[in-house]
Amino acid sequence: MYLARFSYDVLPVNRQQAMGFIRREVEAAAGRGLKARMLVPLTRGQGGAALRLEVELTSLDQLEQLRQRGGDTEAQDWMHAFSEVLTAPPGVEILRVDG
Repeated sequence: MYLARFSYDVLPVNRQQAMGFIRREVEAAAGRGLKARMLVPLTRGQGGAALRLEVELTSLDQLEQLRQRGGDTEAQDWMHAFSEVLTAPPGVEILRVDG
């Protein structure tokens, strides 16, 4: 199993709006049969992200499917709106779960 973690930096004033966008991403992943969750750090270390999205994957091919929404105009619109509240491009980590 793999974990894909997306880290998002937002200003405090945009936090609630960003959480709404991430909730939509969680719902979209669930619609594809994936287990996803939003992580809201209670403390932030040096350079830590304000919000995170974590998705469990059984294969790396699922990551590509999750991120590809070529013809879905509605998804493209809200992803563009989400990018406008980010202060930096999202960070992406891919981890393999041992055992």
